[in-house]
Amino acid sequence: MKHILNRVIKSVKSVNGSSLAEFATTTALMATLAATAAPKLSEMAEGSKQEKTMNEIDKIMQQGQQFYQDTADLEGRGRFPGQGRFDMAVGGDHGARSGENDPMLRNLEFNSIEEDLFGIYDDSSQTWNGEGTYNDFEDLDAADWLSVFGLSSEASKPLNHGLHADDEADEENASKCSNCQGTVYSGHEEWLNAFGDETLSSPYQDGHYVYRVVPGYGSGNTVYPPVLYVADIENPANFNAVLMP
Repeated sequence: MKHILNRVIKSVKSVNGSSLAEFATTTALMATLAATAAPKLSEMAEGSKQEKTMNEIDKIMQQGQQFYQDTADLEGRGRFPGQGRFDMAVGGDHGARSGENDPMLRNLEFNSIEEDLFGIYDDSSQTWNGEGTYNDFEDLDAADWLSVFGLSSEASKPLNHGLHADDEADEENASKCSNCQGTVYSGHEEWLNAFGDETLSSPYQDGHYVYRVVPGYGSGNTVYPPVLYVADIENPANFNAVLMP
């Protein structure tokens, strides 16, 4: 027994502790590693959010494509949520005006949306000048865009978003509201129906999904279909997609 105790005591004495200098060095190394890793982890988190929001936008686009095909079969002409007819603009300065096969309205809406998302296109150089002006949820450009699922829905949204209000529908004069254009349902209600009343929320604190529709025009062999744009107001100029049937 005594022999065993002696071995234990010798073993304990042989264990060397760390000096203060060694402890300080280890602490400094850990701090350096933490400082180096933090930006990388932050970049990974932001990258994950970007991928998530683009996947959600893609889901909205898929439902928009299905809605267009369904209305083409049922109504004889495809349209997107919020459109009473295929030649109506949804959102923008022109609200619910019917284009009446008017290419001018289509061009005005194209120019407005492209300036918001991409900048100004130079035909001579075939390049975009500058960047999109709608790059923050508080930008004034928000007033031309509509909520996909509605501002009263469960979809998360930031304060001071400036988006077009959902409650301006006037059943006697639907053309006053750019989110309710003579359809049975308003635009966000049609989106909700397409998603089975489920909503998608942006992964960003200041995000929310919005859309606009450029009207189609024409007839016969010279028909131009409407065009759907969807974006996340965290930064619409960076997070957006377009669907042209």
